[in-house]
Amino acid sequence: MSPDADLPAFRFGPARIREALTWRLARTLALGQVLAVLVCGTAVSSQYLSSAFRVDAPLLQSVLHYVLLCAAYTPALLCRTGPESVFQMGHRHWLQYSVLGLVDVEANYAVVKAYQYTTLTSIQLLDCFVIPVVMFLSWWLLKTRYRPAHYVSVCICLLGVGAMVGADLLASRDQGSSSNMLLGDGLVLLSAALYGLSNVWQEYAVKNRSRLEFLGMLGLFGSVISSVQMVLVELHQVSAIQWSWQVAVLFGAFACCMLSLYSLMPVVMKESSAAAVNLSMLTADIFSIFCGIFIFRYNFSGLYVVSLVLIFAGFITFNAVPIGPSTSPSGDNVHHDNTAQPSKQEVALAQEQQRRSIRLDCTRL
Repeated sequence: MSPDADLPAFRFGPARIREALTWRLARTLALGQVLAVLVCGTAVSSQYLSSAFRVDAPLLQSVLHYVLLCAAYTPALLCRTGPESVFQMGHRHWLQYSVLGLVDVEANYAVVKAYQYTTLTSIQLLDCFVIPVVMFLSWWLLKTRYRPAHYVSVCICLLGVGAMVGADLLASRDQGSSSNMLLGDGLVLLSAALYGLSNVWQEYAVKNRSRLEFLGMLGLFGSVISSVQMVLVELHQVSAIQWSWQVAVLFGAFACCMLSLYSLMPVVMKESSAAAVNLSMLTADIFSIFCGIFIFRYNFSGLYVVSLVLIFAGFITFNAVPIGPSTSPSGDNVHHDNTAQPSKQEVALAQEQQRRSIRLDCTRL
């Protein structure tokens, strides 16, 4: 039997899409594009640091944004008392958050290091591996049940990514290194798997605990882990940086974009899901290309517009279909509304089942 066989029957069509096109879906789509713009900001600032100033210090960039995250959210946890205090939560969940901090730090580090060994095209393609990882982990750990329409939506989004990569190849914009493509591609896949694990844990945390706890503890443990790793691995590169006000501004822009990204992502994830958030952020590469057209003089291609339309269409279709109920690892039921309201037939069926249950209970009494 299929793992999704327990889902109620669902009819997908133009009428259902019209029902799903609500202000809530528009808000989720808009917030997802804000996330994509922030990811674009981190990419552009990192590329400027690398190409214009020859700065290769990804761990220093991570330290700055984790420190900002810690400064913004951990003091609020310190002000709490009782079971919700940072000391009580650290005592209960220190292993979980230390592993989460390590996973998040290494995910950021691996994808930046991959640029030294493989091409931009490979990174754009292989980075999409995060979506099946998130969907599998959500199905396995959170007991989320997807419908066939969700898999079709993901395929539409991936077709959009393929159109973007095709435009890059036609424009001969296959940037990056090819010194050791096997190692570079492996780093991208590792980063995607780690990001998937981090995002699924983030979805569980913001829906079962609190956004403040997640961000405060991630900032605290991420700061410690990234600082230690920077001292052990990257001290020579950091000491070789030729500091100027432009370099300082670029480091600050990267850290502020990352702080905003990490602060906003739990809000979007609480309204939708980790898979939907990652689908919406596929447009980040396209926004980076549009910036590159004006900043780095890239060649424009109509396939970029086709890619953007396909990704938007896949994202809207994904959110137009409600996903099945999920169960958190602790056994608590978590309802994923996924921006789409149930149809009238589904509401009527649920009400009839509830009335039957009440009558049965009354009969037993």
